[in-house]
Amino acid sequence: MKTTTLTVSALLAGTFLASAASAETIRFWTTEEQPERLAIQEQMAADFTAATGHDVDVIPVTESDLGTRATAAFAAGDLPDVIYHTLQYVLPWAEAGILDPDAATDIIDDLGDDTFAPGALEMAEIDDDLYAAVPVDGWTQMVVYRTDLFEAAGLEAPNSYANILAAVEALHNPPEVFGFVAATKIDENFMSQVLEHVFLANGVSPVDDDGFDELDEDATIEVLEFYKAIAEASPPGDLFWQQSRELYFAGQAAMIIWSPFILDELAGLRDSAPPTVNDDPTSRELASNTGVVTTISGPSNPDGAAWADIRYLGITSGANLDVAQAFVEYSMSEGYMSTLSIAPEGKFPVRRGTEDNPTEYVDGWSMLDVGVDRRAPLSDLYPEEVIGSIVAGLETAARWGVEEGQLSVASQIINSQIINRYVREFIDGERDAAATVAIINEELAAAVE
Repeated sequence: MKTTTLTVSALLAGTFLASAASAETIRFWTTEEQPERLAIQEQMAADFTAATGHDVDVIPVTESDLGTRATAAFAAGDLPDVIYHTLQYVLPWAEAGILDPDAATDIIDDLGDDTFAPGALEMAEIDDDLYAAVPVDGWTQMVVYRTDLFEAAGLEAPNSYANILAAVEALHNPPEVFGFVAATKIDENFMSQVLEHVFLANGVSPVDDDGFDELDEDATIEVLEFYKAIAEASPPGDLFWQQSRELYFAGQAAMIIWSPFILDELAGLRDSAPPTVNDDPTSRELASNTGVVTTISGPSNPDGAAWADIRYLGITSGANLDVAQAFVEYSMSEGYMSTLSIAPEGKFPVRRGTEDNPTEYVDGWSMLDVGVDRRAPLSDLYPEEVIGSIVAGLETAARWGVEEGQLSVASQIINSQIINRYVREFIDGERDAAATVAIINEELAAAVE
């Protein structure tokens, strides 16, 4: 492993005192290319320059182009120094030589690996204590539920198959209130995300270390029966994120599964998606009666899991190492609140705090403003226990194929929509659960050959 990276404080003590002639420029690729987000990153770069004397050239890259651009730059020997990238590239880029895992691991060691959310680190782990990239932010899918209805009925939080089904039994009273709004539109990526979360919750995955692996029949039958039950407590039709949000906002759903980007809308801060539970589109009433759960468990996996989208800062194999490492450390320490402020509702702090103040960054993040047409900090909108639940999912963050190093195979399976299609046919009564598992395994095996 390389020598330990220079910390930001070391740069402040050393490189800032160097002559202007010794100042260097690093290139930083970012997929946060919207003008207001880019402006925050450019200000961060300017602050880093003021502190160290080194420049950072912030270069926006469209996310859909990132893979091909990185591969081309690597082949041409023209990689940037630091890349902000999605989970899908973490291990493949390390294996290809695009990323420098030693450099990332040095940073994590310097900052303290115990200050990071375990799930976010595990997704980037190559070998024991060797990480391909530095986790920077993320979000977890959530079960969003009506705490007022749950409390009135004496129900436990919907953190397990059993608790969700108990709540459906108690609260389903259509058309006034549907027990759930399950994703059933097979050609929507939303259904793929929701189903992966539900499968993960019961410990079911279609991949192992060697690639495709048949779904376990017993555990998958539990998944199918659970999903059919929540689908039967949903309105008829092809449902996806739009109907989920609309019904919940109208007070007609006890539970939905959604991303955290719903949090500001729930509180009446976005005119394009107002709550309609009452006559005031800016009302915070619904937010005050909402709880969230990120980790859910099934009968075959009592520890449960959360579906998470984690983003990383990768130092490339061609980087100006000292400056690149210092910039990443700065982005994860002195500049971390600026990093998270780019979009706080979708950038949960994967670094909780420091060794001296273990909750420093979670506390700071909760005070960052969210919203579009109106703005307010999350801590003003939701109680402390909800804030805690929002970030807790990063402890058990998971995705198919990450741990096994088979994310590309898992992505192929998800994109095929085979699981979506046959789950929907099972819901519609076209075949029984055992036959559904068998045909899913048969179709997936053929799809990934």
